[in-house]
Amino acid sequence: MEACAMTCDATASDALFPCTPQPPLNVEAMRRDFPILSRKMNGRPLVYLDTAASAQKPRAVLEAMNRFYEQDYANIHRGVYLLSQRATIAYERARERVRQFLNAQDAHEIVFTRGATEAINLVAQSWGRTNLKAGDEVVLTELEHHANIVPWQMLREQIGITLRIAPIQDSGELRLEDIEAAMTPRTRLLAVAHVSNALGTVLPVEEISALCRTRGIALLLDGCQAVGHGPVDVARLGCDFYVFSGHKIYGPTGIGVLYGKQEHLRAMPPWQGGGDMIEEVSFERTTYAAPPARFEAGTPPIAEAVGLHAALDYVAVLGLKRIAAHEHALLQAATERLSRIPGLRIVGTAPDKAAILSFVLNGAHPHDIGTILDHHGVAVRAGHHCAQPLMHRLGLPGTTRASFALYNTMDDVEALGRAVEEVGRMFG
Repeated sequence: MEACAMTCDATASDALFPCTPQPPLNVEAMRRDFPILSRKMNGRPLVYLDTAASAQKPRAVLEAMNRFYEQDYANIHRGVYLLSQRATIAYERARERVRQFLNAQDAHEIVFTRGATEAINLVAQSWGRTNLKAGDEVVLTELEHHANIVPWQMLREQIGITLRIAPIQDSGELRLEDIEAAMTPRTRLLAVAHVSNALGTVLPVEEISALCRTRGIALLLDGCQAVGHGPVDVARLGCDFYVFSGHKIYGPTGIGVLYGKQEHLRAMPPWQGGGDMIEEVSFERTTYAAPPARFEAGTPPIAEAVGLHAALDYVAVLGLKRIAAHEHALLQAATERLSRIPGLRIVGTAPDKAAILSFVLNGAHPHDIGTILDHHGVAVRAGHHCAQPLMHRLGLPGTTRASFALYNTMDDVEALGRAVEEVGRMFG
């Protein structure tokens, strides 16, 4: 079953999920691109609603990586033989593909990492230790994933920076005035999610970026829950750093991306030492390569870069605006369907949301809900979603989270609704 094109009231902050009508996706045809979706779990057809944790992989990605391993695999950059040259070309083409995908100015602004977590740690330990000093402030929000909290806490312990936390509303909305109130003359960096992984809140990142520019404050955006769900344009956003993980956008695990403005990357020292990040080494002194090689010590994730390239091509062919429209329709339908269930409360009702639906059900622990749904073949996430400070703010031990993607259907929404109703009868 196909989800219809979205209809909603566009807002100034709606750049990620445009509300203009879009041609519907042929979802049933797309589902055949994902081999795992034909599997059964506990004797039921798999209903995969955990894409916010990790997306399933289309054949295009699996085949691209397998073809690379069978025909073109070698280590890169240092080999003079043809196979190494072919592998190097494939790796660097992936970098250029990421540049195009993010609309970055130059491929040298794209650094490959093991994931968004490593990318944030790289910024904290390289840019942060170079540009921040004791008493300088980094502003976070109550919505952040642990990966955008702990690296800054570690930096606080190392050099004495101060962390300031912008509050959210009970709905999960982040107001621009609350971000502005968290800024002081000592603020040097804002590090915030583009989209909340726990609630789906879309933050007003363009307005936040404008605030940062007028005050000379650097901006890092965690884009893990944004890429693959709508267009992302770093030139338009005006951010200094943007990070995401390949496995969130239908690519492989083990690869992530750090976009950084050239002026920052050129001034940043390396974070890790080893092969391929050097210019010249002696026992007395080492000089370092220019970015991005400076930040890619050791053998990089070569096949994973090839897989990421294929994943970006896959979503680009489908159309990111069409994907956004499809997922928004699923979110609307799921919100309406679950809202009819007695004792269920949706957590996170901000006006601008990605296709993430978190909820609690009277008398039922999220882990129990997730276990029972699994018996129905419905795969959801249950717990604190690596956002314990947010759960503390909401007064909850955790939530059950259903997250939708391009391969989900209205039948999946109904399967979720029926399974949750069964949980309600068991605990009611």
